[in-house]
Amino acid sequence: MKKFFEFEQLETNYRKETIAGITTFLAMAYILFLNPSMLSDGTGMDKGAVYVATALAAAIGTLIMGVLAKYPIALAPGMGLNAFFTYTVVLGYGIPWETALAGVLVSGLIFILLTLTGLREKVINAIPAHLKMAVGAGIGLFIAFLGFQNVGIIVADESTVVALGDLTAPETLLAIIGLFVTVILIAIGFKGGVFYGMVITAIVGIIIGQIPLPEKIISGVPSIEPTFGAAFTHLGDIFTIQMLVVILTFLFVDFFDTAGTLVAVASKAGLMKDNKLPRAGKALFADSAATVVGATLGTSTTTSYVESTTGVGAGGRSGFASVVTAILFLLALFFSPLLNVVTPSVTAPALIIVGVLMASSLKDIPWDKFEIAVPAFLTIIMMPLAYSIATGIAVGFVFYPITMVAKGKIKEVSPVMWGLFVIFILYLGFLH
Repeated sequence: MKKFFEFEQLETNYRKETIAGITTFLAMAYILFLNPSMLSDGTGMDKGAVYVATALAAAIGTLIMGVLAKYPIALAPGMGLNAFFTYTVVLGYGIPWETALAGVLVSGLIFILLTLTGLREKVINAIPAHLKMAVGAGIGLFIAFLGFQNVGIIVADESTVVALGDLTAPETLLAIIGLFVTVILIAIGFKGGVFYGMVITAIVGIIIGQIPLPEKIISGVPSIEPTFGAAFTHLGDIFTIQMLVVILTFLFVDFFDTAGTLVAVASKAGLMKDNKLPRAGKALFADSAATVVGATLGTSTTTSYVESTTGVGAGGRSGFASVVTAILFLLALFFSPLLNVVTPSVTAPALIIVGVLMASSLKDIPWDKFEIAVPAFLTIIMMPLAYSIATGIAVGFVFYPITMVAKGKIKEVSPVMWGLFVIFILYLGFLH
């Protein structure tokens, strides 16, 4: 085992890797409860089945990453992608969740194809870095807006569209308390701050009578039958232009989120060689395979988690840390009764904080260059305003060639960007 995971070359051991795996799990365990809550409340999917799908997709994807690519990187259904799945595709477009899962499945298969053929590199290079950063930041704002809205901190208003809600309402007040707690935990450097913030918020809610006390903590594994295989039975429904845009969005966000996470984690672990990521193909295959597995089980896109850097910070250097994390996700299958205490008041602080963390990419956008600032800004602002991640991407990608041509930089616009320009023009003009 030591030889397989190259402990000697990486100057690590079982103790370091085990601690790293546990640390990563605690940093991202919030997704076990946040994902089922978001998908079931918004789409009508069975919450217990989504919980099992989330845990299994995370365990299988993380295990593939650890054994095949040998990286200390964990995977799980991604934040932002689950919001797009729920609020844009299902609620916004009125597409059945089964068809949406079929879209996730196809995006994963395309990702595998792009990885195996080497086309991935060409596509990544064709899309400007600042637009990738804008997409991440925009999703962060969208997720945070959902958090504020779900507990009544922000409410609808006839005069101003949105306004500040009643902050003294019990559900809203509990969420605000949870936000303060989570912010403090993360500010002081507490590992797993988002997860422990949810735990403390739930406990406070139980104490004040806002959340019912769970009848038990451990139980048998819920049935996955309500969601398992639904993606395959609805593959025939994806052949529309609207679903093409949906699949492209799933693919695009996962594509670059994964690339950014892999580089970030590998850099922190000192695993980069000559500014290149060793075994990058295997890592990307693990990520895309996890998406296919997750869609088959019944959850939105599974992707690499930047929270893996917490495990690296704890000493993780090899894939054994991922094996440990995967085992913990499997054990989590028996804790589904805790879903009953994860109310919107508990999840809202997590959504807001994840939004803050994702918005950090704003710093990498050259705002002093107008031809870049316009498409980047429109990408970011249109996501929360239009209540659609896809619309934000579409608007930004339409304006990018326009501003570049106006600036006399037409040669810098790749054929891929012109192709996306046409697709999104059709989407905005005729299909939305």
